[in-house]
Amino acid sequence: MGEQYDFDEMATLVERLGYAPDAKALIVTCDDLGFTHSANVAIYEAMRQGPATSASLMVPCPWSRDAASRYRGEDIGVQLTLNAEHDRYRWGPITHAPSLLDGDGGFPRTIDDAWDHADLDEVRRECRAQIERAIVWGFDVSHVAGHLDTLEQRPAFFDVYLELAVEFGLPMRLGDHEAERLAGFPFRRLAAEEGAVFPDRVMVCTPGAKLGVERILSDLEPGVTEIVLHPAADCDELRAACDDWSGRVEDHEYLCRDPSFGDQIARAGATLIGWRALREIQRAA
Repeated sequence: MGEQYDFDEMATLVERLGYAPDAKALIVTCDDLGFTHSANVAIYEAMRQGPATSASLMVPCPWSRDAASRYRGEDIGVQLTLNAEHDRYRWGPITHAPSLLDGDGGFPRTIDDAWDHADLDEVRRECRAQIERAIVWGFDVSHVAGHLDTLEQRPAFFDVYLELAVEFGLPMRLGDHEAERLAGFPFRRLAAEEGAVFPDRVMVCTPGAKLGVERILSDLEPGVTEIVLHPAADCDELRAACDDWSGRVEDHEYLCRDPSFGDQIARAGATLIGWRALREIQRAA
């Protein structure tokens, strides 16, 4: 096992948010805003009528501008994107960076391909441009996340991720100590030392997450937890775009049609919060 860093950020964060040390604060995030029109419809419904408290925008995706047109001040961050993992549905860098393109003109499909070929200066320009474009479109950006963890799992890429989080005063999504061990370097400690704020634990669920979310909520620990789902409305566009479409439809139904989600949150004794609460702490510090 790798070295563990016991800086007790969990109790500190929840107390800084104004709760008791044993309180359970829960962020429910919908990832992949801008991915498709159907994702935009489902995510805004989940935030406006369901229990979702946040979403993350994939700026390079074809439907991100549509997401901006539907924005009404919700808690939305930027999911910094350097990959386009689907076989038939493609998108690429908004800075037209050559090292961030694969053979068919989009982002690389795999993380390893991005790591092997990306120029770090182009990575920095692209990620900064994604945040800036979201701001220009009118989003009150609440946080940053990394698509597929491409930015989190390599030290040089993580440096870019952390630099931008600090520069823009945005809290960041980070994996747990096991993710640190797999990455081979202490990214949570490095982020904390730079004043970045991040949840105590993040549960990124694969599409079709109901059973997994039920287990997470039944075992929810004190501190700040983010649960990440991928809702999208059922349509031909979604079915053609990705192989995991059915799970995304299930997430939509779970968030927007199934009252058990709210019941489970109540039984867990959790308080729903958004990323802006974390952003306020980071900027105040």
